[in-house]
Parts: sequence; C-alpha cells; structure tokens
Amino acid sequence: MAEAPPHFARRRALVAGRVHRSMRMARAIWSGTIDFGLVAIPVKLMAAVRDASGVHFSFLHDEDGGKIHNERVCDACGRKVPWEHVARGYEREKGEYVVVSDEEIRASSPKATQSISIFQFVDASEIDPMLFDKPYYVESEKRGRHAYALLVAALEKSRKVGLARVVMHTREHLAALAPHGDRLLLETMRWAEDVAPAPPTDLPKTDGARAPEMKAAMMLIDAMSAKLDTSALHDTFRDKILDVIERKAEGKPPKKEAGPARPTNVIDLADVLQRSIAQAKQRPRAQATAHATAKKRR
Repeated sequence: MAEAPPHFARRRALVAGRVHRSMRMARAIWSGTIDFGLVAIPVKLMAAVRDASGVHFSFLHDEDGGKIHNERVCDACGRKVPWEHVARGYEREKGEYVVVSDEEIRASSPKATQSISIFQFVDASEIDPMLFDKPYYVESEKRGRHAYALLVAALEKSRKVGLARVVMHTREHLAALAPHGDRLLLETMRWAEDVAPAPPTDLPKTDGARAPEMKAAMMLIDAMSAKLDTSALHDTFRDKILDVIERKAEGKPPKKEAGPARPTNVIDLADVLQRSIAQAKQRPRAQATAHATAKKRR
C-alpha cells in the first residue's frame, strides 16, 4: 500500500484506535454521490471528530443557583424581542444596516445537489494544511463498493487528492478527498480569503558561526523525538478540572500542585540547549508514570 499523503497520514494517526468505536456510534449526516467524469459513487458522510474532551459549564446565579438565560433585548427601546420580530441586517457602514429577508437568503443559498463533485486532482503536498477545516468519514453504499474501492486505490497509487465542491447545511464547501486506511476521508476546506496573511518576520540568519548551537538544537530534537502514541495525548485540563469538581462535590479541598518551571533568561543558548537535552533524556520515564496514573483515573 502506498504511503499516505503527509497531512492525511497525521489525521490517520490521530484517529487510529477510535475509528470502529466512532462508526458504531455515528449516523450519516449527509448522503449523496461522489461524482467525477461520468462516474457516480453513492456514499454517506459520518462525523470523524467530536468534542469528547471538553468540560461544559452552565452559568448560574451565585445567590440562588438558578440557571442564567440569554435574552434578546433591543438596544434602541430596551424591550425583549420575540423571534418573529427578529430580522437579519448586514452592516455596510458603521451603524448603517441593510435588512435581508429569509426569502432573499434562501434564494441566494446554493442548491443542494447531493453530490461531492470532484473538479480536479492535485498532489497532496500542494495543499497548505492551514486550508483544512473539518474531517468526515466517507462510507460507501452497498451498490457502489467496487467503484469506491477503485477510487481509494487509485488515489493511494497516484498520491493525489480530489478537490471537490459539496453543499452541506445550506453552505457550499470546498473539500478534499483522500485515502484514509481502506476508506476515504473528506475534509472541508477554508476558502483562500478566509486565511489571514502571515505577519512579517525579521529573524537572524543561522550561519556557520552558530554551528554549535545548531548541533545542540538537533540533539535536543533527537532526544525529544518518539513514536506517536495518541493514547498518551489527552486533555490534562479536563482531568484536573473534573478532579476539582469531584473533590468539591465530596467536600474535599483541591489538590495543591507545583506550578511549571519558568524558563531562565537565555544568556548562553548552547549551554541552555545542553541542559535541555539532559532534562529531555529523563522525561520519558516521568511521562510514562504520569500517563499510567491518568489512565487509572479515567
């Protein structure tokens, strides 16, 4: 099997081990066809990511514990406004709005064609990772399995990505289709105008005079390098805040933890790099212990 394009290989690593569980729980959020040339492959899309690690809070009144609700209040008359009197306005100039009706918005919305229309194939390396937005699993319907498998294999062999247009949730999206194991992954993409230009930089040149520092930097990178283990990557804030919540619910005081060590002022960069290398060599053992503790807690 051909090596996956870099960005999609990273996606594959990050979702490894969770695919089958996700697929059992997921339901299709879109169904239609992948179209390219005269070929039409019936497929459905499943969400490939979820907010599983976030901690969600409700806003409460601190005096009586009542839940706080957001209300629509007009800043001109100060009265509450029911939904039937809420209009959409576009601010052309400061304080000057053009009201657009729901009918006008619907008339301008893209028509739902129920197709992922591939219009071009490009090298995966040509796509800036900043353009990628949200991934979806693309699952084949039974009657399109042969064509689907052929497209997966052809994309893997050519190391190409299919650029497509697809309408989801009344919006047209630019999207990329690429192999992900034995299935396709569709990633919606940002339009070029949605990406902010990079700010200018004025970095010093790393010439031969800095060879010792470069050597030490490469040694530090080597000392901190490891095979990606996604099971060790989890939201430490979630673990800590849930521990605080549990202890508070049980009437226990919160744990006291030492704050992170602050970096020292860099005077001799090569010396600081050497000390960092020594520290990095000791880190794997400490990380393994911390990961085992967190695993038990979950």
